[in-house]
Amino acid sequence: MKHADAVGATSSDDSLQLAWLASLATAHTPDEVAEVIADLAQAELGCEAACVLWDLQQPANHRSVPPTRMDPADGPWLRNAIQSDQSCRHPADQRRIALCLCRQPRPALLLLTLQEERDGIGFPGKLAAPLRLAGQHLQRTLEWIELQRAHQQLARSETLQRALFAISDLAGSERDMPDMLRGIHAIVGTLMYAENFFIVLHNAEQDTIRFLYFVDVKDSTPPGNGQDMPLSAIEYTLTWYVMCDGKARMGNAEELRSQVPGPVTLIGPDSYDWLGVPMLRDGQPGGALVVQSYQQNIGFTDEDLALLEFVGSHILTALERKQGKEDLEQRVQLRTLELAEANRGLQMEILERQRAEHLQAVLFQIAELATADIDQDAFYRRVHAAVGELLNAENFFIALLSDDRQHLTFPYSVDAVLAPPAERPLGRGLSEYVLRRGTALRADNADIEELDRQGEIAPGRMGSPAMCWLGVPLIVGDEVIGLVTVQSYRATVMYGPADQELLTFVASQIANSLTRRRSVESLKRAYEELEHRVEERTLALRKEIIERERMQDQLRHQVMHDSLTGLPNRSYLRDRIDRVLGAIRRDPQRHCALLYLDVDRFKIINDSLGHLAGDDVLKEVATRLAGCVRHPDLVARLSGDEFAILLEDVDLMPDATIVAQRVMDALGAPMLIAGKDLQVTASVGIAVGDDHYGVADEVLRDADIALYRAKELGRKRFELFDETLAKNVIDVLALEGELRQALQHDQFEPYFQPICQLDGGQVVGYEALIRWNHPQRGVLRPGDFLKIAEDSGLIEAIDWRMFELSCNLLLQHGRDEAFMTVNVSALHLRHPDFDERLIRLLEHTGLAPSRLVVEVTEGALLDNPERVRATLDRLRLIGVGAALDDFGTGYSSLSYLHSLPLRILKIDRAFVQELDKGANTNSTTVVAAILALARALNIQVIAEGIETEIQHGALMAMGCEMGQGYLLGHPAPIAHWQEPRVVDA
Repeated sequence: MKHADAVGATSSDDSLQLAWLASLATAHTPDEVAEVIADLAQAELGCEAACVLWDLQQPANHRSVPPTRMDPADGPWLRNAIQSDQSCRHPADQRRIALCLCRQPRPALLLLTLQEERDGIGFPGKLAAPLRLAGQHLQRTLEWIELQRAHQQLARSETLQRALFAISDLAGSERDMPDMLRGIHAIVGTLMYAENFFIVLHNAEQDTIRFLYFVDVKDSTPPGNGQDMPLSAIEYTLTWYVMCDGKARMGNAEELRSQVPGPVTLIGPDSYDWLGVPMLRDGQPGGALVVQSYQQNIGFTDEDLALLEFVGSHILTALERKQGKEDLEQRVQLRTLELAEANRGLQMEILERQRAEHLQAVLFQIAELATADIDQDAFYRRVHAAVGELLNAENFFIALLSDDRQHLTFPYSVDAVLAPPAERPLGRGLSEYVLRRGTALRADNADIEELDRQGEIAPGRMGSPAMCWLGVPLIVGDEVIGLVTVQSYRATVMYGPADQELLTFVASQIANSLTRRRSVESLKRAYEELEHRVEERTLALRKEIIERERMQDQLRHQVMHDSLTGLPNRSYLRDRIDRVLGAIRRDPQRHCALLYLDVDRFKIINDSLGHLAGDDVLKEVATRLAGCVRHPDLVARLSGDEFAILLEDVDLMPDATIVAQRVMDALGAPMLIAGKDLQVTASVGIAVGDDHYGVADEVLRDADIALYRAKELGRKRFELFDETLAKNVIDVLALEGELRQALQHDQFEPYFQPICQLDGGQVVGYEALIRWNHPQRGVLRPGDFLKIAEDSGLIEAIDWRMFELSCNLLLQHGRDEAFMTVNVSALHLRHPDFDERLIRLLEHTGLAPSRLVVEVTEGALLDNPERVRATLDRLRLIGVGAALDDFGTGYSSLSYLHSLPLRILKIDRAFVQELDKGANTNSTTVVAAILALARALNIQVIAEGIETEIQHGALMAMGCEMGQGYLLGHPAPIAHWQEPRVVDA
């Protein structure tokens, strides 16, 4: 029995599995295969629930048959089942079993929930083979689905690619903009439903929009009728939101309202489904594409949205390319019109040039007539013919004043109505009006009648009236000798300003020609009348020619030579240098040299001995320089006390230095000027010319640079130019620019050097010294930049800034009793309002005048002693003291010391340094004398440059009370010496 039952059960199972295999064979989709597998497990195992699960990479979008909700907590259990080759039970619920059916192309699991009473049944048991076969079939259906998806994606990509190519072709085609937009619409229609479609462009600069293309089955009129309109005109519409934030919108009316942050305004009929995407340019919206559907069965998907977004940027590029092409065509047309206009201008210029050439030719023709071997009548006829080439001269006459200027003669006239008489006395006609005023007259009947009313001409006009009358005076020098006139009796022939200008040009030539012709005729008559005196007259003429040539040579010499020394001047020298450089370019082996020299301290000679003595010095220098060169070398005076020597051919550079030394020796010999023996020296700059120089000014420039270097190095020497000197000049220019920047950016800072009591070392005051905090070179001392500041004219502005900073810092840090000295140059003392400006500065800063001492040098006092004394007196009255700096090194210290309102004398460091040599030196005597003199005049004394204990002790022994120097303290910012303090406002 048991065997029979077993056989029956086996037969039943086989029939069930055969039916299952038949169902599996007819399943073609993953869902159908999953349903067969789930039915098999349910039927064979009698479990409580069975399902097939796949697409687990995205749990929220998984697939299952029958549909089953996934618990996120089951994730680890399901992942373990995918990795395992055996069935996996749920760790919390042993009734639940998961078995992996396949892993490719996507993992698929069979999930079972067993009944309790059958919990112990083995799994999969007899279902292992069918489930393995079913898993393989499920894998093939999933792979088939993947292939279908890939094929569909490829087809869509090809369609999109063809659409983009078509859009690009449209942009580059010759089709006009409306035709291209219709083509773009048709292309979009191949990608999605686009029966209702429009394109909006946004101009961000003007904040305007234009509905460039608009097709709608329910609304045929685009907003704005295709013209530009402000963006605010569609405010709060869906299209407005898309272009404002650059985000796409899609859906029906309710869905769209939830996608925007504000209210929604509808323009036109409401649609069932709406899709709008921005057209982006560099991430910014440049417009929008919109499609909409009025049919409930036609809507848009996310795929349509992504597709339209992708196409939108390409459409914007195509539109911009098309617009750019049209703009280019418009610019080409405009440029063509401009070129045509320019061409017309050139043609007019050519005509004007031809007219000018014709005028010039006629003027030359008239000038040639003056010397032509023709009689007077032929001359006038030819002049008339020449004038007729320029303007209408059918009625023409030339009138000349008689020698007594009482009659008017008409040597030539042609007139269609009434020719003037050969001669008549002067009256008050039009001709006399021109002669009287010496200016041209162009008049018609109305103008002539007005002159008649004004009494300028006599009534009757002295002949037949003309429709237009033009007369121009013939002027030689400042004298009017006659006039040339044309007139018209026809209304069709009128003279204009151009005709007047032409006749004026012609008149000047006629006047000169007449004068020359008169001279020639007069000379001929003189030859005829004085034939017997031909030889005598010829000799006189020859003498006159020789004298004229001599005068011309003298004039040429005066123009090209210096009137004082007789030497060639700068113009002559530049011409010679240019000729020499031209020869060097033809023969690069040649060289020349230019010596540029300046008489040292010539201003002192002028100031001390007078300008006449200075002129004698310059003439003597010129004579000695001329004796230092050989032919064809050239000595020239350039200006003032500047001379130059051009050596036209030098073999080696030492040749130039030999001549320079010869010049130094020649000038070094004493010269007797104004009863005094003067020892004159000079500074010389040398530039050697080769084929690298193009023009004379370059050689002069380099020689001048070398001269400047020689003067910087102490004068009475010569220096050769090299590239280093040129670079230094450039550096000076650069430093001058940096000084201006420093003044603007407040880079200057005062450093304070203490002034101490020698007995005890107490600080009683400070000297404010300038420093430049250069941004690249660090802290610069005055010697690095003050000379350039003086030459550039910046020194006064820098000084005033230093005065202000020093007063402010002393007030903020210094003790109330400490004074401060500031250096004041002669430039400041030349200004009559220096003291007033300094007083205003003290009032502005709040510093007490008694704490400020201005330091002046003896050189500054020489400039204008009376003005300086008055300025110091006015400063003394308000409490500002005065100190005489570098006392003992000037020119005439004792002559003005007693008359100046001085508070302090500063002994120069040169005397202090000599104190190291002992007690019996000349410096010791000088210092003692200065101290005695100061005590006698009740003036305080400060010794400068104290650097050793020996100097310190010697000064104390002689009774000097105050001093300054490196031994007592180096210059430093004020904070180094004093702590800041609160200043009352």
